[in-house]
Amino acid sequence: MTTSTPSPLQKPVSQKFGLTVRIFIGMISGIIIGALLQWLFDDSGDFSFSVFGFQVSTYALLIDGIFNIVGSIFIASLKMLVVPLVFVSLVCGTSSLSDPSKLGRLGGKSILLYISTTAIAISLAVSFALLVAPGEGLNLTTEAAFVAKEAPSLGQVIINMMPTNPINAMAEGNMLQIIVFAVFFGIAMAMTGDTGKRLTAVFEDFSTVIMKLVTILMNLAPYGVFVLMAKLFATIGFDTIASLLKYFLLVVFVLLLHAFVSYPIILKVLSGLSPVVLIKKMRDAALFAFSTSSSSATLPITMETAIKKLGVKRSVASFTVPLGSTINMDGTAIMQGVATVFIAQVYAVDLSLGDYMMVILTATLASIGTAGVPGVGLIMLAMVLQQVNLPVEGIALIIGVDRLLDMTRTAVNVTGDCMVACIVAKSENELDMDVFNDENAGTKYEEVDFEHLDKNN
Repeated sequence: MTTSTPSPLQKPVSQKFGLTVRIFIGMISGIIIGALLQWLFDDSGDFSFSVFGFQVSTYALLIDGIFNIVGSIFIASLKMLVVPLVFVSLVCGTSSLSDPSKLGRLGGKSILLYISTTAIAISLAVSFALLVAPGEGLNLTTEAAFVAKEAPSLGQVIINMMPTNPINAMAEGNMLQIIVFAVFFGIAMAMTGDTGKRLTAVFEDFSTVIMKLVTILMNLAPYGVFVLMAKLFATIGFDTIASLLKYFLLVVFVLLLHAFVSYPIILKVLSGLSPVVLIKKMRDAALFAFSTSSSSATLPITMETAIKKLGVKRSVASFTVPLGSTINMDGTAIMQGVATVFIAQVYAVDLSLGDYMMVILTATLASIGTAGVPGVGLIMLAMVLQQVNLPVEGIALIIGVDRLLDMTRTAVNVTGDCMVACIVAKSENELDMDVFNDENAGTKYEEVDFEHLDKNN
C-alpha cells in the first residue's frame, strides 16, 4: 500500500496558508460580511421566511442566532483554559525555581515595568490630545447616562489578593488570587523533597495536555474570528463612528504609536533584543486580542507566544504574563488620556497643567488599584474624570465607539505583556536566544501531518 502525497490543490487551507494569514482572512471576511448585512438590513429592512408555518427573521437567525452562538462558544472555549493554564503553569514555574528570592525580583521588575509603560502611554495620550484637540467645536448631546461603579481602594485590592477560598477564586476567575495561591503552592512543592518532585511531574503532564488544547483552539481561531467580526460590524452604527471620527482616529494613532515606537525603544534600551522579532512573533496573539477584546481570553495564546515563540522560560512567563493580563492597562490608559481631554473640550472645561499631571498619576495608579475588576476601563475613566471634576456622564458620549477601540487597545496590551516578559527574562538569564531568533519557533500548530491523515488511503 502506498501513501499518497496530496497536491497543493488538495491541501486544506490550514496547510496552504499560515495561521496568521488564515486569521486575517477570517477577520477581513467577517468585517465585509457584517458591513454588508448592516447595509442590507438598514436599507431594505429585515427579511423573514416561513419554516413549517413559523415566521423566521433573517436578522435573528444570522446575528442573534448563528453568529452570536458560535462567537460566544469560541470566547467561552478560550476562557475555559485561562484558570487551569495560569494555575498549572505558575505552579510548575515556581516549583522549578532554585532561588526563592528570584520570585521577589521577578515581581518587582514586572510591576515596575508595567507601571512605567502605563505612565508613558497616558502621557503620550494627553500630549497628542492637547495638540490635536479632538473635542473642540463639537456640540454633542446624549440622552444616555453612565453610572460609575465604585472602585476599590489600593489597600483593599492588596487585601483581596489573598484568597480565603482558592477554589472559589478559580471559579470566579479572580486572577490575582489565583496567582498568589499558585505561587505559595509551587514554593511548598519545591520544599517538600521527593513528594514535591512526584507532584511536579504530574503538573508537568497537566501542562502538556493544556498546551495541546491551546494548539487545537489556535487552529479553530479563523472561524471564531470570522463570526465575531461579522456580528460586531453587523450591529455597530457607522453614523456613531462618523460623529466621533477625530476622537476615534486619535486614540488609534496613539495606540499604534505606543505599540510600534514606545515598546520597541523600551525593549531595545533595557534588553538589547530586536523589536522587529518581537513585533513579527506577536502577530497571532495580537490578532486574537483584537478579535476577542479580552486580555484574559487571549491569555492562553499570549502564554504560548511568550514561551514557544519568544523563548521566555516558563518560570518567568508563567508569572509575568498572567500578571500583565491583570494589571497592564497601557491601551486603556491611552483611551483615558484622550477621552479626558475630549470630554473636557466638549464641556468647555479648562484643565490646568496640574490637572493633567493628576490625570496621569491617577490613571497609572488606578491600573493596579482596579486590577481584576469587571469593566475596569470605564471604572478607571470614571475615577480620572472625578479627580479633575469633569462630568462622569461624558463617558456616555464615547461608549458608542468604545467597542472598536477596545479591540485595538487589547492588542496593544498583550504586546506589552510579552515585551515585559522578554525584558525580565533577559535580565534573569531566562531567555532562550536561539528560540527568540528562530523565525519558525513555535509554529508547529500551523502544520498538518498529511502522512498520518492519508495512511489509510
